[in-house]
Amino acid sequence: MSRRMLTAAGVTVTVMLALSPHAAAAAPAQSADAEVTVVAATLDPADARSRATERVRAMTLPEKAASVVMGHIPTTDAATAASYMVANGLGGFILMGANVPRDEPALRALTAALTPDPRFPPLLAIDQEGGDVSRLPWDAFPAARTLKDAPADAVRDAFAGRGALVDRAGIGVNFGVVADVTGDRSMFIFRRALGVDPVGAAERVAAAVAGEGGQVASTLKHFPGHGAAPGDSHAGIPETAMTRDQWRATDAAPFLAGIDAGAPLLMFGHLRYTAVDSAPASLSAEWHRIAREELGFEGVAVTDDLGMLQASGEPALADPVANAVSALAAGNDLVLSVMFTDAGSASRLVEGIVAAVESGVLPAERLDEAATRVAELRLAQADAGSSLVPCAECAPAG
Repeated sequence: MSRRMLTAAGVTVTVMLALSPHAAAAAPAQSADAEVTVVAATLDPADARSRATERVRAMTLPEKAASVVMGHIPTTDAATAASYMVANGLGGFILMGANVPRDEPALRALTAALTPDPRFPPLLAIDQEGGDVSRLPWDAFPAARTLKDAPADAVRDAFAGRGALVDRAGIGVNFGVVADVTGDRSMFIFRRALGVDPVGAAERVAAAVAGEGGQVASTLKHFPGHGAAPGDSHAGIPETAMTRDQWRATDAAPFLAGIDAGAPLLMFGHLRYTAVDSAPASLSAEWHRIAREELGFEGVAVTDDLGMLQASGEPALADPVANAVSALAAGNDLVLSVMFTDAGSASRLVEGIVAAVESGVLPAERLDEAATRVAELRLAQADAGSSLVPCAECAPAG
């Protein structure tokens, strides 16, 4: 079996290249000089779905609603973080720059505090693309600015190292694989995209997913593609008149490649493809149908930050609770909330989702489906964390 070695930021990673990227688990590094080995996982997908279904069946309506919310508060204090997660019972937490202490041990203590029950851990996520979007300051691996012109092997190696750093911090989800494609240097997303043409971007996106290799759950973003829609989605709703056929021939390719490579999460962007749907993709049932039925995506659909919809200034998108309900109704399984949040934001979202189910605005079956997909990934991460296999062959000498 061939092996690739790379070192950066104090991490040596051994990637076992013969493994399938669809199912792998990583042995976390025990020290700054430890090795991380990707090994084949033996989890049964059917059993995971059954266990997730039973877990959700036992939840109350408020617990189901909380389980599909990924929240955030800006703190590095472990006690504050633990209190927030226990009080809200959320299905996930995104770590932003304000959550990252100066050293890895402190970060590991924080992520442990964010995980009240390791047997059913919340999805802890981070935007660790490297380069322009890098929450971990010790990530020195190459990023899109150079990787967009590099061979696929270099992308796989960089993301193997990046995934090891994220995993070592106790974070299970990386919102780090930018599957957008554009050759236009004036585009907002250009510096972060892994390719300037559909074929090259598809190869590099698949390589990035393979590199992370199950060490962390790879996320493809920003579906259906920010490269075709000019503008910054943090301050407006970028728009394109690209047709569905044009999209299938171009911007769809990197997402399809990442899905085929086994990425378990797909992030829906706040982007309008007016020839397909007048609603942003994050709130579009049609774009969710396309992802599921035409691209074959079976994992967790997550929104980009819902606060970005508010930041657009569009009156119809001013209510964060209504946006969360609409996003779930459209087909998202997890709603992400960062901008404009405060200590009570998560509870307001949960209460709003509960009210929407009780009133019939959000079908109970749709919430159950979303909660089950999220629970399945949470249980899979718990299993991976309890069944990591160290590689004696790769142990450091002496």
